[in-house]
Amino acid sequence: MRKEKTEHSARLPFAASMLIFGTIGLLRRFIDLPSAVIACFRGLLGCVLLLLLQRLRGRKPDLAALRRYLPALLISGGMIGFNWMLLFEAYRYTTIAVATLCYYMAPVLLIAFSPLLFKEKLTGRQIVCVLLAALGMVLVSGALDGSGLNDGAMTGIALALGSAVLYALITAVNRKYLGPVDAYDKTIVQLGAAGLVLVPYLLLTGGFAGLRVTPLSAGLMLLVSLTHTAIPYALYFGAMVRLPTQTVALMSYLDPITALLLSALVLHEPLTPAGLAGAALVLGATLLSELWARKKPT
Repeated sequence: MRKEKTEHSARLPFAASMLIFGTIGLLRRFIDLPSAVIACFRGLLGCVLLLLLQRLRGRKPDLAALRRYLPALLISGGMIGFNWMLLFEAYRYTTIAVATLCYYMAPVLLIAFSPLLFKEKLTGRQIVCVLLAALGMVLVSGALDGSGLNDGAMTGIALALGSAVLYALITAVNRKYLGPVDAYDKTIVQLGAAGLVLVPYLLLTGGFAGLRVTPLSAGLMLLVSLTHTAIPYALYFGAMVRLPTQTVALMSYLDPITALLLSALVLHEPLTPAGLAGAALVLGATLLSELWARKKPT
């Protein structure tokens, strides 16, 4: 009874974190700043705010573990920074729905990379999931009916898929090297690294030159860092440890579903019938791959 009560109380904060993550594409549309700048400040401010939240909760970081795994933390954090930059840029070129669905190819890409990264042999089920997701991606892209064959849309798709590749690699680093590190400690360091790695990039590319930050953009940037980074990560990690893995897998799909609904209802960016079929294939294949993976004996 106590376990069921604990799981029930964890569902609401976990669902809230997924709903919040699902709105970030919409929010990005109203921030009139370069994607690299948004990603940089999201990382830096998110790191500081999450650290403050941890301090308020009386939690101290495991410094010994952080020192031991610092190289992997910095590498994965750097990838997070560029991962965000590519995704935020994708939102400028294609619809939120298409960019989000491309991004959700990451778990399937991780499966495809697993023979190389983890020396794991692909099962028949995994191969089916990869093929279904690939077919879904073709439908979402509009390549078959010609709706997506323009430079802007294809650029957005390429950027979002690049972001998905980075996210798959980040997941691989977390899985292979960072398992012993506390989730909160790991995220704080990775957020800081995500922001810091983009500072030299922005300096080298002139991203800070002539930068004009309006009060609206500044407020939205703070919102992204607090309500779309520090708070949802705190809710996510706090709830995840109290939920069964299959519940986590299923509820994680509130994120892309929220993004798809907002894209259609707020920005009037509906998917075509082929796109809807592709969305079902991408999300369905990804969900099946996660559920099957979690059922494997350990």
